[in-house]
Amino acid sequence: MRLDRLISNSTALSRSETRLAIRAQRVRVNGITATSASMALGDADSVTLDGQPVAPVRPRYFMLHKPAGCVSATVDAAHPTALDLLRGEPRHTELQIAGRLDMDTTGLLLLTDDGEWNHRLTSPAHRCDKTYRVRLRDPITAGAAARLESGILLRGEKRETRPAVVEVTGRECRREVLLTISEGKYHQVKRMFAATGNLVVGLHREQISGITLDPALAPGEYRPLTPAEVGSIS
Repeated sequence: MRLDRLISNSTALSRSETRLAIRAQRVRVNGITATSASMALGDADSVTLDGQPVAPVRPRYFMLHKPAGCVSATVDAAHPTALDLLRGEPRHTELQIAGRLDMDTTGLLLLTDDGEWNHRLTSPAHRCDKTYRVRLRDPITAGAAARLESGILLRGEKRETRPAVVEVTGRECRREVLLTISEGKYHQVKRMFAATGNLVVGLHREQISGITLDPALAPGEYRPLTPAEVGSIS
């Protein structure tokens, strides 16, 4: 990590203020006065600012129970955002949303400031499973379920979706299913059921890979991920 980034991430100084502090000889690395803001630091390097140790901030990982009407964005002029719900966290605007949800979709949303972890979670190459509870306008037919499980061609796409896992829950006379997919195409779940002639009337994400939405979280609430949950994304 660059010296100026470490200090700006770990103190109240901005990146520009950090550079001024380095020029003013207020920063030392391993006891030696630093001269370059772009100096690369290793894990064993120690940094002080005005004689006080600067410890690197550890990456943060959160799960949020996203409510309906909240957008998966950092800023929105018309609607509350997922980041608005984490205002109690220091530097909450630095968090990234890992796998977005539509405004009317509820459920598990993951946020982090670890870009590498976010990439592993969202990259199509990693095929991270996501499970949704889907409420339908019409009962799902055996034929429709079979089409979803074998892969279905969506309008505007050149390739069929990857095979999904469909589990009819038994509620509401086959109008509710658990759907597990390993992709993240635009409005994919809604488009998949539309391709079978059905309409999604309710959508809730319950799980991403080995991370399941905590049932203790009410809509709008969040908590840090456990080390085991973080480590499940590899």
